[in-house]
Amino acid sequence: MSAIRRSVVALSVASLVMGSLSACSAGAPDPAPSADALASAMNSGDFSGVQFAGSNAEEAAKALETAFGSMGEIKHTSTVSSAAEDEEEQDGVKTATANITTVWDVDKSDKDLSYDTQAVWEFDSEAEAWKLRLDPAIFAPEFESGDYLKASFEPAARGNITDAEGASIVTNRPVIRVGMDKTHTEKENWESSAKKLAKLVDIDEKAYAQRVMAAGEKAWVEAIVLRDDATREVTDAEIKDIPGANFHNDELPLAPTRSFARPLLGSVGKATAENIEKSEGKVKAGEQIGQSGLQAAYNDTLAGTAGVSVSQYTAEHDAVAELFTTAAAAGEDVKTTLDVKLQDAADDLLAEADSNSAIVVIRPSDGSVLAASSGPVSSGSNTSLQGSYAPGSSFKVVSALAMLRDGATPSTKVKCPATAVVDGKSFKNYDGYPASAVGTIPLAEAIAQSCNTIFVNQGQDIGGKKLAEAAAALGLLAEDGTGTGAAFGSVPEDSEGTTQAANMIGQGVVESSPLGMATVMASIQAKSTVQPKLVLEPAPQAPAKPASTLTEEEAEQLSTMMAEVVDHGTLKDLKSAGSGKIIGKSGTAEYDSEKNAHAWAIAAQGDLAIAAFVEDGDGGAQSAGPLVKSMLEEAAK
Repeated sequence: MSAIRRSVVALSVASLVMGSLSACSAGAPDPAPSADALASAMNSGDFSGVQFAGSNAEEAAKALETAFGSMGEIKHTSTVSSAAEDEEEQDGVKTATANITTVWDVDKSDKDLSYDTQAVWEFDSEAEAWKLRLDPAIFAPEFESGDYLKASFEPAARGNITDAEGASIVTNRPVIRVGMDKTHTEKENWESSAKKLAKLVDIDEKAYAQRVMAAGEKAWVEAIVLRDDATREVTDAEIKDIPGANFHNDELPLAPTRSFARPLLGSVGKATAENIEKSEGKVKAGEQIGQSGLQAAYNDTLAGTAGVSVSQYTAEHDAVAELFTTAAAAGEDVKTTLDVKLQDAADDLLAEADSNSAIVVIRPSDGSVLAASSGPVSSGSNTSLQGSYAPGSSFKVVSALAMLRDGATPSTKVKCPATAVVDGKSFKNYDGYPASAVGTIPLAEAIAQSCNTIFVNQGQDIGGKKLAEAAAALGLLAEDGTGTGAAFGSVPEDSEGTTQAANMIGQGVVESSPLGMATVMASIQAKSTVQPKLVLEPAPQAPAKPASTLTEEEAEQLSTMMAEVVDHGTLKDLKSAGSGKIIGKSGTAEYDSEKNAHAWAIAAQGDLAIAAFVEDGDGGAQSAGPLVKSMLEEAAK
């Protein structure tokens, strides 16, 4: 191939004459339909609608696959710019020429690779048809037999997930990719080595051995990716001591620790076939993409844009010319409100949890979510932001607000009988409820001791609508403004009878997430309705304002009652958690025929509001209370 031919490749689209086609000589039909058939075949790979001179559709399809096959998932479109019979015959044969414009949608921007080629037909007078002269240069400029286009990609640097100050939480950290290189040991060792390696790194031995045996004879079969830091227990020597086992150094976007906000932040991994298919060409094989959590929700922001180059190669795989190139554009950071110290503390408390559990910490003054931890770590469930459970007696602060709005005050005398009957259903106070708090007591004491019957009896008078309005005023029915797809709570307006009675004590059909109850606590502490935020940049859509808002006077009355819960009520163990006023409320929601209970505790001190939840607990004060106390103590350090 001459250097001159290889040195010039047309990259820009030439100005071509559009519109009317030149008239054909007598006896020759318009070549435009034949040109359109060729363009269609170049787009689909099916040349059955094209007639050929000296070749056939199968040869054309193979030539197209050779020319374009290495472009992978990049889409192209070929169109006819012009088609006309040539003015002069060639060796006594009528010919026609079409200009074909091919455009490749190379990257995510508006920048494309576009070029023009020419195709020539000769007229078969016996068949009265135009027949294509197959030439590789139809597919790309200056192509010869065996030439092809190939796209190469340069990965973009992934953005980080940061705290509110811009300090990286998730950033590239060193890892090792551990696996088997089948070329580094004898065939008879493959299965036994695979099982030894799987046992060493604590993965399924049988499954990994099957993967190794099913792979090609020269394959590298990855077993696991391990953090390459002080937490790594498997040593280099232990890996290399197994015939064929080895590791490669790499980097991955990771949080400070394996457990740090894991369900919230999510993970990054190689794109699966399903990821690639759903992306419609945006995601390439081998690309690292977000698989869950914020990494998946904000993948477009974090991933950036890969650099792309398209080059022309000879049949001998020699590069001829670079036809197109764009530099990789690094991804942008996702900024959050998380406080690393508090998140770490919450994660540590829940790391060994026996059931789904959560701790959410909000700064009431601005609604920032400082921690959103979900346990146990191994479950992967985002209980803190998306769990939905009966809130039990922690919901009584909502019911109390509805009663305040109906004319009550913290000192209003209310009746707390041992039992209450609504529509034939009997309700009672919890086992161990103090006898001294039975009878006529102030509403504040009913909150402090968590009397059920007073609220059950008030259900009909309050009604579903007023209860829902009180919940909205405390932020429990908010639209998500965290940018995480979070849930808050649900309080139906149409509940009646025993359902409404049960709703008043946080059972029935009312539900909340841990985030929802933390928002209730934050609103009371802030003395206004709080709308939590977690992702700061890119800014999520602002949520709608609540249907009802909390007044300062209402918040002060609730705060007064909740201070007595800590002073001498169900959360008196919190008094030693730190200096300054602490307010709170415990909650227990029985389920499963009263064999199990959801345990809740909410509390606030200074500019901190906390909700703790344990799905299978002994009671709010017993199971969730210590979690809140630990968080208050950590915040005070």
